[in-house]
Amino acid sequence: MNNYLLGWDVGSSSVKASILEVATGKVVAFAQSPSEEMSMLAIQPGWAEQDPAVWWEHAVKSFQACLKKSGLSGDDIAAIGISYQMHGLVCVDKDQNVLRPSIIWCDSRAVEIGKTAFHELGESYCLQHLLNSPGNFTASKLRWIKVFEPEVFDRIASIMLPGDYLAMKLTGEVTTTRSGLSEGMFWDYQKGTVSAELLKHYGISKTLLATQVETFSVQGRVRAEIAASIGLKAGTPVSYRAGDQPNNAFSLNVLNPGETAATAGTSGVIYSVTDKNAFDPLSRVNAFIHVNDRVERKRNGVLLCINGTGILNSWQRKQAQSGTPFGYDQMNGIAAAAPIGSDGLTILPFGNGAERVLEEKNINASVHGLNFNRHNQSHMLRAGQEGIVFALKYGFDVLQGMGLQTKVIRAGNANMFLSPVFREAFVNTIGARLELYDTDGAKGAALGAGVGAGIYSSFEEAFQGLHIIRSEEPRPEAQELYTQAYLHWTSILKKQLSMQHA
Repeated sequence: MNNYLLGWDVGSSSVKASILEVATGKVVAFAQSPSEEMSMLAIQPGWAEQDPAVWWEHAVKSFQACLKKSGLSGDDIAAIGISYQMHGLVCVDKDQNVLRPSIIWCDSRAVEIGKTAFHELGESYCLQHLLNSPGNFTASKLRWIKVFEPEVFDRIASIMLPGDYLAMKLTGEVTTTRSGLSEGMFWDYQKGTVSAELLKHYGISKTLLATQVETFSVQGRVRAEIAASIGLKAGTPVSYRAGDQPNNAFSLNVLNPGETAATAGTSGVIYSVTDKNAFDPLSRVNAFIHVNDRVERKRNGVLLCINGTGILNSWQRKQAQSGTPFGYDQMNGIAAAAPIGSDGLTILPFGNGAERVLEEKNINASVHGLNFNRHNQSHMLRAGQEGIVFALKYGFDVLQGMGLQTKVIRAGNANMFLSPVFREAFVNTIGARLELYDTDGAKGAALGAGVGAGIYSSFEEAFQGLHIIRSEEPRPEAQELYTQAYLHWTSILKKQLSMQHA
């Protein structure tokens, strides 16, 4: 009996897999591969690439680890869902061979191409039709290949996003979703179709884009030769696909206007749902089509992203090690010993490429106010976590200025939300109630597969097993201290930005 669902979450750090029981909504097995972060290729400063074959390798390993843990077989899997790191570019030839490493989400090589297109296409056109500047998204990355690697571009038969690649490996079909096209910056919201104007401006043929399928639908079926090689059943449907942030929102049942989700993993994100074609005039946050959008019922997600989130936390952990393992729990305990505001020590967490919230500027990370007589490791670790929260607050204010009002933010009980210091800083700086749930991207992808295959008759049925783990409310006395620390942080950020203009 195939009473289970498989969800994959393809990140830039690892690939996670979950097998979920249909009847209860409970995860019966979870695995991630590799155990440490996957490496990124950084041939030049600001570049970030990964080999898609590595994603496939770890997708297979994580799935097989789940089978071993659960005692199940591939015959038990009723449907497959895929969540994936957004904005990456995968190029394949007519035989579906990958032509070059994927240019992934935090690669900033196409920033200037996007800026030029924003002005040449017209800022009004871009904001009204694309809801964003073309920026450093997938379309601009493809233009970069056309300009700087024409011999590669001429061999491209299809381009796709990381999740589309995994689906292609499983099914042999090159497809994408409307939400995926919007995250690549290919979508015209006013016309409700692919932007012919953007493609023409970039010299890109529409034939390079993958075939469009619905987010919740049978998008293809696992090929017999793949099934035999990895332990799945031939014909198993791939029935859901979404970028990691829309999927994270979905996993938290964030589907309606005013509902907001957050993550603090590799990147830090606040994602709020709206029924309007809202945009920021400075394109500091991004609007994309949400997973449950319909022609008759608009649902967009407005996304604030801080690239330098988990990578700063990971970097601090590695620097703190001195030949012995140093876990995140230990880091969080040390950070808690420092006072709110880290006694004036301030970290700007912008060391992972150009930041959209800073209008695509790359100012790198920096430490300010370090006093050798007053500050120690606890101050550094706390300042890192506070700096990430303050960067999220900086972007959250942009969302609020667009009219997206948020009183409650939902997040999975994972990554930096496991840190009491981070949670306290987040709640009291943002000024909203925080609810943490027993879910993650891989579980969300499995639930989505159940909806897409018709195994669940509704979203309500899919989420009957979703439970809140804890909630935290802002405290007035703490809010006052965090407000002071945040104002100090923003004053330093403004100085750094002005120095770049000088």
